[in-house]
Amino acid sequence: QVQLVESGGGLVQPGGSLRLSCAASGFTFSTYWMYWVRQAPGKGLEWVSAINTDSGSTYYADSVKGRFTISRDNAKNTLYLQMNSLKSEDTAVYYCAKDSLPIATMTYSFSAYDYWGQGTQVTVSS
Repeated sequence: QVQLVESGGGLVQPGGSLRLSCAASGFTFSTYWMYWVRQAPGKGLEWVSAINTDSGSTYYADSVKGRFTISRDNAKNTLYLQMNSLKSEDTAVYYCAKDSLPIATMTYSFSAYDYWGQGTQVTVSS
């Protein structure tokens, strides 16, 4: 069965860095767009970033552009999110998600993401 397991969250001071990982199993990882989505306390889901199958195309929300980097290692079936220059407003639960269709095209629509991880908490605070 499909599984997405995030790790790497934690408490970090403003200006610090974290690297999130998402270990994927149960499907052909290399053939799906992958996404990061976050949810801040008391708020709705916020789209963060996307990466295509061969890492040739990446997309970012304006709120994280220039600070976050999405990547993937298809040999290890793992998705990453390198987060630098973290701000208090980055505090959220971060989820990885897979597109429902192989190859496909990038979509911001959460309804197109068929599997999600359990989430990892990122807290940015001094």
